[in-house]
Amino acid sequence: MIAIVDYGIGNLASVRKAFAKVGAEAKVTSSPDEIAGAEKVVLPGVGAFGKAAEHLEAHGLVGLVRQAISDGKPFLGICLGMQLLFEASEEAPGVKGLGLFKGNVKRFEGVPKVPQIGWNEVRQAKSSPLFASIPESAFFYFVHSYYVVPRDSATVLAFADYGGEYAAAVGKDNVWGVQFHPEKSQAWGLALLKNFAKLPCS
Repeated sequence: MIAIVDYGIGNLASVRKAFAKVGAEAKVTSSPDEIAGAEKVVLPGVGAFGKAAEHLEAHGLVGLVRQAISDGKPFLGICLGMQLLFEASEEAPGVKGLGLFKGNVKRFEGVPKVPQIGWNEVRQAKSSPLFASIPESAFFYFVHSYYVVPRDSATVLAFADYGGEYAAAVGKDNVWGVQFHPEKSQAWGLALLKNFAKLPCS
């Protein structure tokens, strides 16, 4: 079972339905037992970094997330969920992210419109099981005002361009993050979720 972490942020049902379309069992849950017992864990999210970080803490989920990753379970952060994997965000000065990736989150500047809303090309930087059988320059759906700036360029799996190149997907060990919404990205988004569902468990 794939646990979709429910911490009061985002449209979690659409993520669950997308997994169901690719034949993967997924459950939206905030239950410590269900998250601990899951084979894989997904952290979605939309909205503000500070509020999301506070919700994770208030729901007692930070330790569960860290334990799942420490146990070697495949873990996927989506949109805001990806940003929360980093250390901090300009959106919420003084609020700490999970710090699983070194780097921070910055707001778009000098672009036609903030947030970026719509389809954008995602250019793969290196091979990853998350992008298996997906074209190297497929299009995915984005809705975001902030983007991650990893300190370690080796963790960047793919780039997008909006007023300049930025990291659209990251990964290391058993942890991945995507800035776009695979559940809203039609065929290639479903392919990515299917790839995640097929990853070997620890």
